[in-house]
Amino acid sequence: MKSDDPLLRILACPLDKGPLHLIAQDDALYNPRLRRRYPIVDGIPQLLPASGEQVSDDEHEELLKRMAP
Repeated sequence: MKSDDPLLRILACPLDKGPLHLIAQDDALYNPRLRRRYPIVDGIPQLLPASGEQVSDDEHEELLKRMAP
């Protein structure tokens, strides 16, 4: 998935329904509000609540730095 993919505009976190941010280096979508990362597998975002993983404080800070504009 690329940062200019129009799909990114309509994808939302399954838990809080807010926007997600692409972390291209990790093939993941990130919700900084809940600190949850969702994987992208073979170009398909895995957006089931159980697919997301909670990240630590240190990971959160690193992901904020890497978020695509």
